[in-house]
Amino acid sequence: MKRFNIYSILLLVLVWSGCKVSKDLALPEGLAPKMFRTSVPKDSSSIGDLPLKSFISDLTVQNLIDTALVKNYDMQIALKNIDAAEVLFKQSKLGNLPELKLQVTASSSRPSDNSLNGLSLNQFTGSTHIEDYSANLGVFWEADIWGKIRNQKAGALASFLQTSEARKAVQTRLVANVAQGYYNLLMMDAQLEIARKNLKLNDSTLRIINLQFDAGQVTSLAIQQAQAQQLNAAQLIPRLEQSVALQENALSVLIGTLPKAINRATRLDNMNIPTELSAGFPSAMLSRRPDIKSAELALNVANAKVGVAKASLYPSLVITASGGVNSFKASNWFNVPASLFGLVSGGITQPIFQRGQLKSNLELAKIDREKTVIQFRQSVLNAVGEVSDELTKVEKLKDQYSIAEKRAQTLQQASRNASLLFKSGMANYLEVITAQGNLLQSELELTTIKTEQLNAVVGLYRSLGGGWQ
Repeated sequence: MKRFNIYSILLLVLVWSGCKVSKDLALPEGLAPKMFRTSVPKDSSSIGDLPLKSFISDLTVQNLIDTALVKNYDMQIALKNIDAAEVLFKQSKLGNLPELKLQVTASSSRPSDNSLNGLSLNQFTGSTHIEDYSANLGVFWEADIWGKIRNQKAGALASFLQTSEARKAVQTRLVANVAQGYYNLLMMDAQLEIARKNLKLNDSTLRIINLQFDAGQVTSLAIQQAQAQQLNAAQLIPRLEQSVALQENALSVLIGTLPKAINRATRLDNMNIPTELSAGFPSAMLSRRPDIKSAELALNVANAKVGVAKASLYPSLVITASGGVNSFKASNWFNVPASLFGLVSGGITQPIFQRGQLKSNLELAKIDREKTVIQFRQSVLNAVGEVSDELTKVEKLKDQYSIAEKRAQTLQQASRNASLLFKSGMANYLEVITAQGNLLQSELELTTIKTEQLNAVVGLYRSLGGGWQ
């Protein structure tokens, strides 16, 4: 009858171990729309699937990105986070193994001669002190009946994978920032060239007005206004030179080097804007974006924490064993088998009352899991919004550039005509100054819009999950 009871208990334990204490909360489905707001996909192809060096073909930008991926400190920290998470994951894989401890102790105690212990010791052993020497090996093992250790391992794995996705997210952001920083440098170079060319044009106009003033054809007001226009163009040059230096410094820090000049092997007007920028389907974008994958893994971590908290409410089966050698004399310490001892014990512990701490931990874990689901929904919403924003920018900046280019061409012709008419006396100096000022602003605006186009293309690539491949 006793043997039957033992077998029944073991069978019950096995049945318990097969039960899942906590049910995982699944990811919400159907969050992504069928298509982006401003894009009707022709097929499932997307620029987000392109490898980095296939999308960014400029060798200078590639070299800057390669340097940043090695030397950027945010990237290095992300890699160290992966190393730390890997250590914890490897440690969690050993959760089912028993703990093994070796303990070696030696002690000597002398009780008071007037104490009961002292009198008894002197009476039975004829000694005034007690020596004790022990060396033992202890084993501690907890049965994973409710899946607590299994959930801890699952949570550690998800955390490890999260750090990998975090590294990808850092890389995608880094790639976009480096490329956009370089494009901004090209824009400033172009604007600096425009400002210097405009300054020469103003110098020529000022000389002609000075000659007319000497001939009595214009007043000193004409000279003052021409000088003000010239100084406006001149002031723009050091301002742009400052911006170039600051952008070079920022880009140098971004790639992990000391501030220095950045080599530019091309000009802004030689940069081509891609015409075919397929975004694909939103559902595919979600599988590429590292932040979405990280949010998905966060739910796995939250599920695991709920499982651990739930398992803590149930009984735990612990088996301990220890054995070694023990003696009251150092000379007999390792006298085998006389000094050998051993102990094996097992016990089941059921938490009963801990001031509500375990139940509170479970409720908090469930709340955190619900927050994780909300954060996942928010990350999906943000991702779709980012792609939609970049698609809108790409489309509308294309229209803006077309209009700005026509305006610049018109003002270039107007400036030439104004200069010719001014030299022949058929236009006054105000018309020339106005035409030159309008031309300067239109050419500067044209470079700004083209740079925004390049940045929007890179932003679209990043928002679609590209840049870490």
